[in-house]
Amino acid sequence: MTDPVHALPLPTPNAESQAFWDACADGRLTLARCTACDAVQFPPQNSCTDCGGATGAPFAATGQGQVFTFTINHRAPGPAFADRAPYVIALIDLEEGPRLMMNVINCAPEDVTIGMAVRVTFEARGEMALPQAEPA
Repeated sequence: MTDPVHALPLPTPNAESQAFWDACADGRLTLARCTACDAVQFPPQNSCTDCGGATGAPFAATGQGQVFTFTINHRAPGPAFADRAPYVIALIDLEEGPRLMMNVINCAPEDVTIGMAVRVTFEARGEMALPQAEPA
């Protein structure tokens, strides 16, 4: 049994985000597109942040992107992250347009650069999986 003090936090899906988290658990990154103006939406929501129109069904994203900016976190925010520090927290610009916050994994923190090409990978956490970025 995992010690709850040392368990990594999990997102709390809601009605708007459940399909996104279900896709992540299956190893797929999905986004939604507005049916009125064609803007790609993230985070998952029922109405477009650009025009207020309805968002359509989720579509598969490429998972390709670039590091927009990042920070190297040298101090763990709690016991669950103690063995991960230092780690990278980055804003990733996806090819489809949205910007997502993710950790950059599978490389040394000092090797991460602004503009670095990355692809989405998934980190399993129990029955859920979180999108993370790794060098492309």
